[in-house]
Amino acid sequence: MNKFAFSREFRLLTPKHFDSIFQQPHTHRAGSQHLTILAGNNTVNNPRLGQTVPKKQIKLAVDRNRFKRLVRESFRLHQHSLPAKDFVVIARKSAKDLSNEELRALLHKLWQRLSQLPQKK
Repeated sequence: MNKFAFSREFRLLTPKHFDSIFQQPHTHRAGSQHLTILAGNNTVNNPRLGQTVPKKQIKLAVDRNRFKRLVRESFRLHQHSLPAKDFVVIARKSAKDLSNEELRALLHKLWQRLSQLPQKK
C-alpha cells in the first residue's frame, strides 16, 4: 500500500538543495505560461519537492499560500509515479488567476510528462 505523506524526506529544505537543481546542466523542465517545473538528479531514493513563489510574481500572501498548498497536494498524490528526482516548481504571475481546478489539471498534466523521465542520467 502506498503512503501519501509529505514528510521532510520529500522536501527540498536547504538553499544547497535548490542550488543543485539550478546549477545542473541537464535539468529537465516542463512548463506552461503559468508555472515551470525543473527536475534534476538527486542522491535519495524518492522524489523531492521545492517551490519558489516570488512576491514579485504573486503579490498577496493568501494567493502565494494557496498556490503552494495546491502544488504540495498535487505532488503528494503523484509522488509514487514520479522518478527519484528533485523537482522545483516556479510560479509565474498568471498562476494566481487560475482556479483550483485549473491549477490541479495543469499540475496533473505536467507531473504526467515528468513521470516519463529516466531514473538516473
